Amino acid sequence: MAGRPSKTRRLDVWMNAQLVGQWSLAPTGVQQFAYDASWQGSPAARPLSLSLPLNLGTKTVSGPAVASYFDNLLPDSPAIRNRIASRHGADSPAAFDLLEKIGRDCVGAVQLLPAGSAVPDVRHITSRPLTALEIEAQLDAVVAGVGFGVPAEDELRISLAGAQEKTAFLYHNGSWHLPQGATPTTHIFKLPMGEVGQVRADFSTSVENEWLCAKIMQSYGLPAAHCDIGQFGRHKVLIVERFDRRWMASGWIARLPQEDFCQVFGKSYSQKYEEKGGPGIDEILDRLRGSENAEQDRNRFLTAHLLFWMLAAPDGHAKNFSIRLLAGSAFELTPFYDVMSAWPVIGQGPRHFPWQKIKLAMAVRSKNAHYRMQDIRRRHWNAVAKRNALGEDFETVIESILEKTPAVVEAVNAALPQGFPANVAEPIFEGLVLQAKRLADAAPAGG
Repeated sequence: MAGRPSKTRRLDVWMNAQLVGQWSLAPTGVQQFAYDASWQGSPAARPLSLSLPLNLGTKTVSGPAVASYFDNLLPDSPAIRNRIASRHGADSPAAFDLLEKIGRDCVGAVQLLPAGSAVPDVRHITSRPLTALEIEAQLDAVVAGVGFGVPAEDELRISLAGAQEKTAFLYHNGSWHLPQGATPTTHIFKLPMGEVGQVRADFSTSVENEWLCAKIMQSYGLPAAHCDIGQFGRHKVLIVERFDRRWMASGWIARLPQEDFCQVFGKSYSQKYEEKGGPGIDEILDRLRGSENAEQDRNRFLTAHLLFWMLAAPDGHAKNFSIRLLAGSAFELTPFYDVMSAWPVIGQGPRHFPWQKIKLAMAVRSKNAHYRMQDIRRRHWNAVAKRNALGEDFETVIESILEKTPAVVEAVNAALPQGFPANVAEPIFEGLVLQAKRLADAAPAGG
């Protein structure tokens, strides 16, 4: 096992070929981030994170928020981190060791490169086309954690946060490519989850589940990441178009700065659930008062939670909401992503979760905090809206959701691809209708 380094280690942080600053790790374990003077004076300047303010008087930021920001660029799962460390030859699964190896293409606009690196050439696309067999081999390597069958020079060094196995590729000129140099990826490939929890609930259809939930969110009028289902050899994947990438008129791909709400609040990924110390609905609604589109973003955020309740989607935690960072200290809510329904695994049989135990990731608060979905009532949504100055109540949104539900179910059902698993679609549609009925049956001023 490697001993403690004797010198401070550093990585340069870049955004679209502009040096933002330097992240350092001292032998004592203390982490700091120092904004570069050129970034402070740039028209593109913005904080790396709202938790790491860009202050013209103080360029260096230290404390737990620094460690949390960079740690949140990586997957949550220790097993996945260990596989990444093994595959890329990192000294350990610690954040600095991993990002030193795979930080060239992170979530948002951040690129992490060795200290003193030349300016990355982001204005030219450098990549190698991939065959379906080569993509299958890349996906094999993701699952196995080692680079078998993948030439070392073709290693894709990307960092993607989250709890699922995933990788990413570039879609260019009508085909999939392996980006090289400073060229970014444009699409995330998510693999099926398999068994989940102590009950070993079957989420082998997580790809179809997440695709369907995204279509439902969009059909209700909420922005959600565009996704498709793909098959590469033995691997079925959810192909998610990255909304933190943008093709520019001159033919290059810009990285768009963003961060999740663990990063916004300087929280560890281990605190992504409110019950574990993460932010809740009220805290995020309060922070969204500062959004460039405050009224719209705050309404959409609470509406998303209402739909999570209808979809029995238990994973709407702080890492599954993000903001896009704009020039200055401006920001706005990003589209929604990573929505998955528990309806296909709710029940009393083996490998199912009883309805009584299904919780939202963030409590819906009235006089008390309500996490369990069976305990949440129409009046609780109204209380949240009123307390957070979204109106006297949430009735306009609730009635709109109820009015749209039959058409949403009909339209999305009609758009299902041939062979879509009935054991995913039917329970989700039935659950959606059931929750709509529960909402409709509750008088707005009910007790």
